[in-house]
Formats: sequence, C-alpha cells, structure tokens
Amino acid sequence: MQIEQANTRDHLTLIALWEASVRATHHFLPEAEIDALKPLLLEHYFAAVDLVCAWDEAAGIVGFCGVLDGNIEMLFIAPEARGCGIGRQLLAHAISCQGATRVDVNEQNGQALGFYQRMGFVMT
Repeated sequence: MQIEQANTRDHLTLIALWEASVRATHHFLPEAEIDALKPLLLEHYFAAVDLVCAWDEAAGIVGFCGVLDGNIEMLFIAPEARGCGIGRQLLAHAISCQGATRVDVNEQNGQALGFYQRMGFVMT
C-alpha cells in the first residue's frame, strides 16, 4: 500500500468511497444529511485540506485522509478494507507528514472514537 497526494481526478472515487464508508459506520446520519454533504465535499472540502489517498495496487484507492491546520478533518476507509491497518497508516502519515495533532470525532461514532483513543488521542 502507498500513500500519495490526491488530486482532482481522484475526487469522484473519493466521494464514492466516502459514501460507502459513511453508510457502513455513520448510522446516526440521516439520508438527507449524506446527500447534502456530497456536493460540499466535492466542491469545497476536498480542496480545503491537504488530501492524501491510501492506494493499493490491486484494489485502487482504499482510504483517504485530509488535514487542515494540524486537524484531521476527514479519514475514511473503504468498508471492505477496514481492519487491515489502513486507517493506522493514514493516521501515522497525517501525524508525521501532514502535521496533525488533533482530530474532531462525532460523539455518535463510537468506532472512530475508540480508534483514535487506541492511537493515543485524548478526548478534550
């Protein structure tokens, strides 16, 4: 697996991965909110962050992470790739190469909260 800078040609793949990941993990989000977020990601949010992709030779893009001003704004993994260490690798890259020191986690997302706590983040 490689971590590479994302570019605009990746955005449609990233939005599909984002939606699949959200549907697998963010059961608290209503359909209307998912639909409202998709164009915002494509038109604004992807361009606002330092965006990298986890790329697998066989599977293509399997995850991505976006960092802005030291804050992890987005980290999403393809549902079929969860539990394979991709999130851990993206997080390590975010810290070591993108200067991440903070992350905001939706409190209803217990899986993400637990992941970040296992990785050493402390809730404030």
